[in-house]
Amino acid sequence: MWVIEPIELSDGIKLRLLARDDAAPLALAYAKNRGHLSPWDPVRSEGFFTTAWQEGITAQQLAGHAAGASVPLVLATRTHIVGRITLSGITRGAFESASLGYWLDEDLTGRGLMSSGIGHVVDIARHNLGLHRLQAETLLHNQASQRVLQKLGFEEIGMAPNYLRIAGEWQDHRLFQRILRD
Repeated sequence: MWVIEPIELSDGIKLRLLARDDAAPLALAYAKNRGHLSPWDPVRSEGFFTTAWQEGITAQQLAGHAAGASVPLVLATRTHIVGRITLSGITRGAFESASLGYWLDEDLTGRGLMSSGIGHVVDIARHNLGLHRLQAETLLHNQASQRVLQKLGFEEIGMAPNYLRIAGEWQDHRLFQRILRD
């Protein structure tokens, strides 16, 4: 498990580790952003948007963090969660790599907040975790997400056909990576 101190991003929004008591604010954030996120997410059951479901997911993610397999982060004000950034699938040994996933509240897009947050996560991955590489995937038409990644030095490394089932369909994704030990 890695200790990561909260980082002030902008206007009272901090990047910090997920906490056990984040389940209710997460349920509210996902419910508020349901329409905004649905084109980019797997199909979600009604239960996903409840505090009880988020308590289970939070417990799983914190267990993954304790095992060194992930770093689940939230973007949060004092009272609300407004986004997530997660490093998952942390693999050690010859690979020293992780997958990067993220989303941001619809009302906060286009302000550079996610670019700032991911920039800090890249630094955490390099300096705190000692990783060599990060990988991220976007749907082919998710140009906003692709711009964020390219701005932060991620390079496109290919296209994966039928990569993930998003919005109920197997969809192609652009693959990006960032080598951290330049």
